[in-house]
Amino acid sequence: MPERRTVALVTLGCARNEVDSEELAGRLAADGWELVEEAADADVAVVNTCGFVEAAKKDSVDALLEANDLKDHGRTQAVVAVGCMAERYGKELAEALPEADGVLGFDDYGDISGRLQTILSGGIHASHTPRDRRKLLPISPAERQDAAVALPGHAQTVSGEPTPPAGPPEDLPEGVAPASGPRAPLRRRLGSSPVASVKLASGCDRRCTFCAIPSFRGSFISRRPSDVLGETRWLAGEGVKEIMLVSENNTSYGKDLGDIRLLETLLPELAAVDGIERIRVSYLQPAEMRPGLIDVLTGTDKVAPYFDLSFQHSAPGVLRSMRRFGGTDSFLELLETIRTKAPQAGARSNFIVGFPGESESDLAELERFITEARLDAIGVFGYSDEDGTEAASYEDKVDPDVVAERLARVTRLAEELTAQRAEERIGETVRVLVDRTDDEDGVVGRAAHQAPETDGVTLLSTGQELEPGRMVEAKVVASEGVDLVAEVLSVEGTGCTEEAGR
Repeated sequence: MPERRTVALVTLGCARNEVDSEELAGRLAADGWELVEEAADADVAVVNTCGFVEAAKKDSVDALLEANDLKDHGRTQAVVAVGCMAERYGKELAEALPEADGVLGFDDYGDISGRLQTILSGGIHASHTPRDRRKLLPISPAERQDAAVALPGHAQTVSGEPTPPAGPPEDLPEGVAPASGPRAPLRRRLGSSPVASVKLASGCDRRCTFCAIPSFRGSFISRRPSDVLGETRWLAGEGVKEIMLVSENNTSYGKDLGDIRLLETLLPELAAVDGIERIRVSYLQPAEMRPGLIDVLTGTDKVAPYFDLSFQHSAPGVLRSMRRFGGTDSFLELLETIRTKAPQAGARSNFIVGFPGESESDLAELERFITEARLDAIGVFGYSDEDGTEAASYEDKVDPDVVAERLARVTRLAEELTAQRAEERIGETVRVLVDRTDDEDGVVGRAAHQAPETDGVTLLSTGQELEPGRMVEAKVVASEGVDLVAEVLSVEGTGCTEEAGR
């Protein structure tokens, strides 16, 4: 009997990282590893790090150190770093953090089982040397699909040939998605939530001056629609009710497949998958929004009229320094177009304050936009230099104390405005997916304008037992900050109304 090998995956950062962790889990499970939830119960703790901003990097280091402490009084024998921070810093991270027994880059994902076995056996796997991953793929998007490059969220390729699945579908462990296409990865769920993310693409071709992601995630490359559909069908079979489509830039989907409007075609097909009740699209570039995409997002059954728009700022001068497009008036026109087609549409965005060269008048312009935009959720971040970005070399930096003051000021405004927007929704009838039930909050779900983790929740008033995954119709009766309170009117799939359930 083969020796029992256990592994735990600790995931930090965004939904894209969560998908990468489930891909790694699929590969490991297919090769005989037993996945456990707690790092203390695992022979190897794999920490999927985030390398986006300084705070996220600190959280990743803390998680690695916390896992390392388990080696003194638990089962854990090795701690391994993977993910964006490991890819971005490689040997530098390994030297600065000797507590990590291995620092693996994206090129190691195809043989993650072998790498972990080597480390667990006391061997040393050399940490990779970071490189600009944009240079690994052809400049022309049309030439990228057959490139022999490791892509997180896609199956690995070696010398242009796809890595074969670990075995035919019937040989895979229960709960592992078979690789259905040349770039379709194995996948194993690491939780039982009724919502799951599906990756549309990896990388980004934009050159925002504040962002380092393209340098370590690489250039933009889409997954094939058949792979996205196949993975969605598998997730539906695993009990998933809501799919969230993720990538660095979903509005670019299909450009390397010869059809920039491919998302408009794919969304209705995904919504038709049996068992899926909601499709949500994240991370949309305002400058790339097109009428046909707005029409599909606002007019397709089961596709949430949800707009996660990456505005970042609204003062034209600041946006040009960021190498971005648009401004307050064009952004407001975009939101008006959306709400004309779907009055209850949800809209959220993130903003950077204190960007180099930002003046008080620029900040006032941003405040004007936020005030008039009526966004459901707003994230505000203070600018800080990121290694390897163009903005880090800018000379007209805003004093850190001023950045902190502006961050606090805009954050207060955002909290006030999003609470007002939630209050505006009182009286609306919303379709809510039940996420969980607990003793403190009762039945907790999300309406179409509320994405997981980021946009608030809907607290349901009901006399019925509602398990996660149920879809209900409810009327909003109150708000608490960005959260809504709603009374259940009916439970889909049961024929029951609230009165009947009492």
